[in-house]
Amino acid sequence: YGFEGEVASKYSKDMMTLFTDIFQWLPLAHVVGSKVLVLHGGLFSSDETDLDVLRKINRHMEPPDEGPMTEMLWSDPGQAPGRHPSKRGVGVAFGQDVTEKFLAANGLELLVRSHECKDEGYELEHGGKAITVFSAPNYCDQMGNKGAFIRFETDCKPVFTTFSHVPHPNVRPMQFAGFGGGFNFSNFL
Repeated sequence: YGFEGEVASKYSKDMMTLFTDIFQWLPLAHVVGSKVLVLHGGLFSSDETDLDVLRKINRHMEPPDEGPMTEMLWSDPGQAPGRHPSKRGVGVAFGQDVTEKFLAANGLELLVRSHECKDEGYELEHGGKAITVFSAPNYCDQMGNKGAFIRFETDCKPVFTTFSHVPHPNVRPMQFAGFGGGFNFSNFL
């Protein structure tokens, strides 16, 4: 959504290559206080995928087309029980039952994920066992959503902070997204 174009425009293509290399060294997930799994997307297409499987993923590569690495980046919580095809065409939509089973099997209490725009910056789902937190206010310069972040107390209870966007710099919205000038995200909803 414009990051690559913005880096290339403001710096260089070599700088984008450096960003890509650095991103591949960042962790895919983290367990906070032995209670909370934090990752980008969501859960998995198989009950066999557990924390031990995640620890064995070769992080230092581009995400493959399928499998646990891709699912932890792109899956989303869903309303219906079980697992279903994802609206994104990659990963899965997973129900509250899948969340509860994964947490119990891994001795965890909470799943925190981030890659879905939420009007108030965050949303509790699956009986409070899954939280989506989205830190980009006014996503794509058009969505009008708040941003949020979570701070965990020593007991791993989440404390939410929400915030609004700041005025947009003097460039067209999504100028660097590669869509030929500007981008109206609402056309894709």
